Amino acid sequence: MVSLRFLLCFLFVSNVYATIVSHDGRAITIDGHRRVLLSGSIHYPRSTPEMWPDLIKKSKEGGLDAIETYVFWNAHEPTRRQYDFSGKLDLIRFLKTIQDEGLYGVLRIGPYACAEWNYGGFPVWLHNMPGMVFRTTNKAFMDEMQNFTTMIVDMVKKENLFASQGGPIILAQIENEYGNVMGPYGESGKAYIKWCANMAQSLDVGVPWIMCQQNDAPQPMLNTCNGFYCDNFVPNNPNTPKMWTENWTGWFKQWGGKNPHRTTEDVAFSVARFFQRGGTFNNYYMYHGGTNFDRTAGGPYITTSYDYDAPLDEYGNLNQPKYGHLKQLHDVLHSMERTLTYGNISTIDFGNSASATIYKTEEGSSCFFGNGNEKSDATISFQGESYFVPAWSVTILPDCKNEAYNTAKITTQTSMMVKKPNEAEDTPSTLKWSWRPENMDNFLLKGKGESTQTQLFDQKVVTNDQSDYLWYMTTVKFKKRDLFLGKNMSLRVNSTAHVLHAFVNGKHIGNQHAENDKFNYVFEKDVKFKSGRNVIALLSITVGLANYGAFFESKPAGITGPIFITGRNGDETIVKDLSAHKWSYKTGLIGFESQLFRTESMSKWSVESVPFNRTMTWYKTTFKSPLGNDPVVVDLMGLGKGTAWVNGNNIGRYWPAFISSKNGCDANCNYRGAYHAEKCLTNCGEPTQRWYHVPRSFLNAEGDNTLVLFEEIGGNPSLVSFQTTRVGSLCANVYEKSIIELSCDRKPISAIKFASFGNPDGNCGSFVKGTCESSNNTVDILTQECVGKEKCSIDVSTKRFGTPDCSGAVRRLAVEAIC
Repeated sequence: MVSLRFLLCFLFVSNVYATIVSHDGRAITIDGHRRVLLSGSIHYPRSTPEMWPDLIKKSKEGGLDAIETYVFWNAHEPTRRQYDFSGKLDLIRFLKTIQDEGLYGVLRIGPYACAEWNYGGFPVWLHNMPGMVFRTTNKAFMDEMQNFTTMIVDMVKKENLFASQGGPIILAQIENEYGNVMGPYGESGKAYIKWCANMAQSLDVGVPWIMCQQNDAPQPMLNTCNGFYCDNFVPNNPNTPKMWTENWTGWFKQWGGKNPHRTTEDVAFSVARFFQRGGTFNNYYMYHGGTNFDRTAGGPYITTSYDYDAPLDEYGNLNQPKYGHLKQLHDVLHSMERTLTYGNISTIDFGNSASATIYKTEEGSSCFFGNGNEKSDATISFQGESYFVPAWSVTILPDCKNEAYNTAKITTQTSMMVKKPNEAEDTPSTLKWSWRPENMDNFLLKGKGESTQTQLFDQKVVTNDQSDYLWYMTTVKFKKRDLFLGKNMSLRVNSTAHVLHAFVNGKHIGNQHAENDKFNYVFEKDVKFKSGRNVIALLSITVGLANYGAFFESKPAGITGPIFITGRNGDETIVKDLSAHKWSYKTGLIGFESQLFRTESMSKWSVESVPFNRTMTWYKTTFKSPLGNDPVVVDLMGLGKGTAWVNGNNIGRYWPAFISSKNGCDANCNYRGAYHAEKCLTNCGEPTQRWYHVPRSFLNAEGDNTLVLFEEIGGNPSLVSFQTTRVGSLCANVYEKSIIELSCDRKPISAIKFASFGNPDGNCGSFVKGTCESSNNTVDILTQECVGKEKCSIDVSTKRFGTPDCSGAVRRLAVEAIC
């Protein structure tokens, strides 16, 4: 018989690998030690399992302690009680990959995600349940939310992945940014958030739960901050550490929009200022943004690329200098961990937005010198020394004497990415195409669908979001002497379809799409009806469902009317309302149902007279996989709008015909001053997205690969090409007494295009020599040190390059190298 004492001892010993995660008002505590934690968001479905190890390894090498991810309900439960955790949806595999790299995990179960993900992560079947209202004290919603949340927790527990079980997950999140939209829900919203807290706590995960943007988060939930800046955030409880769950490293793109960029200097400034003011947990949203494959992009109008200007770009390349400059910051912050989490804090205000913050322990002190002034540099006098702090920057001195880091002084290279043509053997310069039309006769000529109703329905109700496409069809009969016939007639559609195509008696009369964030518009075209039976077929297309806002689930999509036929004869107007007509509905398109995108499809394709600029057309071609291991993209310039597949894998929606406006871009982006999404834009007057990611795991390394396109509005596939993306050149412009590392990311440095030590001028790609320069040949020194190597490290000093006479000005090294 086993004694109770022995059993308790066995249980204790068997659990020695469990990690105890707790918190106090200063920091998250792991196994009794307060921690400075740097984390980064990587969403597993926005990459592939084959990419995960490299992304997570680079995150660790970049100085991160943890990886944060959402869990996407609609991806995992697309149909009620039917679950999918395969392929890039393998959450457990992703969490174990984090564990294998020795990092912590932050699991944001939500299950509302936002994340510019389709419908915010909610499945549309949920919306279509009777009496359903999201995110409030609605029993049907709470039951479904609890079911999914419990299932995820149970899955993770089964694999022992919570820190309390010896796993990597140190924090879990329930709900998401509810405080931003809570007002319209009234008292029910307050009751709902209390229910969320109680439900989460009952799941007994053994690690703290967080609620972001929730100032009234009930205890023991930890409320956290999201935004571009969180240095002024104050938790709602003195026992809650100052935590930042989303530091937005950039911004998302929308069709018709420009490319947003957040400067490296400003991201670093926001982080350093947060830690200067008592923060101890910072998560970058995103650290790797990735790709909205298939129909996962939300919005409406979120692009397929979710690059987000993150430290790792969409394809997994290092986004330099952002990656390297933040890595240096992480290293400095980690070196100060004990002082930051245990030290007594004091502040000196120097006026004009300049300040010093001192963290002091018995072992020593660490200092931050902050300058929040947008225009004026500051000179701070401290303990008998003077320190120059540029405008809108923070200087960090781990020993309160020597500057180790300044957020505005970048000593990391800038990598210039290029696209290279596909150099695979036997690849023709122009792809050979076959084609076939989308079969629409049943809809255009017969108006025949799957169901019939005498009203117009929201698209979500009919399709259950199984497709972007929904046909609305009706017939209208006119007698030979009908007052309408012979008049100037038009079809007028009040539409909330993101894109609308209209057909009358088989003829395409026009299309229209929403613009400028106005998703309700009027489509009107002149039409010539005939006596007898007329078929009106309207194709409504969604481009990602709304993902944010109070009651966002009720935002309309599709054609909810009213719809009129108008006839005009001089001043006389006759109106016929079709809204209550008998409407026939059909979800999806025949080509999708027939799976024309599958490589094994037996459908017939024609190679004769391949048409260009034809609506509703399928195209197919084969190609060789590009050589090497650089990321692959397909250039879809020349196409209109549609969907693309590679070897049956849906790489997402494309829309290169949607051109951004010519105004609003600024070639000279000033990092100083608060960032917002309209600051530092590029790509004016160009397609919002031209290149589309094709993960290597989608390709056959040997033999042929198949590309299939469904083109909705008409385009020219002859311009399509496959390319690889890599570092083409790199630049640096760093101050004396720095060490700069140059790297072509696993490729050798082939040449030094420019180098000057003194006071060179210009920017990356356009450097010129200044008024002073060292006597030693800087180009020769760097050529000898770097050319032929994958990386080299340079001490920027007069000992290395000589001593140019720059009249007291700070000397700099500018270099541009070719990879």
